[in-house]
Amino acid sequence: MEGAFLLEISKKIKKYRTEKRFTLQELADRSGVTKGLISQIENGRSIPSLPVLFSIIKSLEIAISDFFADIAAHLDVEPVIVRKKEEYEPFQKEDAIGFFYHRIHTQNVAAATVDIVLLTLEPGATRPMVQTEAFEYKYIISGKVEYEINGNSYVLEEGDSLFFDGRLSHVPRTIGKKPAVMLIVYFFEQE
Repeated sequence: MEGAFLLEISKKIKKYRTEKRFTLQELADRSGVTKGLISQIENGRSIPSLPVLFSIIKSLEIAISDFFADIAAHLDVEPVIVRKKEEYEPFQKEDAIGFFYHRIHTQNVAAATVDIVLLTLEPGATRPMVQTEAFEYKYIISGKVEYEINGNSYVLEEGDSLFFDGRLSHVPRTIGKKPAVMLIVYFFEQE
């Protein structure tokens, strides 16, 4: 939750800066920090101290209460999160040319062991519903998949992604006559 909260703060700073048509340098000068720090904060790669955060908010000419007013509403975590590729958030890092980043999903998941798997799911492949002791992230590389999770159905196509608590009963099925290929990342919490 903490990572999602910080990402919301980063997004709001960038949103207000661009609405006010301030350059990174202008906001940095107004806030008494460096342009690089503003860029790192906006990209979620640096956490501002409270005095720096308040200075940035003041420099954006926003009341602190208004700045934080709707952040909590964005932090309700659903048990299953589907991201369509058109919802991926583009962002840039300073001094990078030709690098095109898209943030798919950010979420803290305690201290975890990470297992990264590539799965090819043949047409007609079957298995019973399963549960895993991990949070699971799925990215569809190719093909079309229907995921049944806890009685709900989610259809995913190439470029879509899914994040859920693997302790919910789930099973994927291919849709169509071609195999589906997906990248899977399991986050096993440390006990």
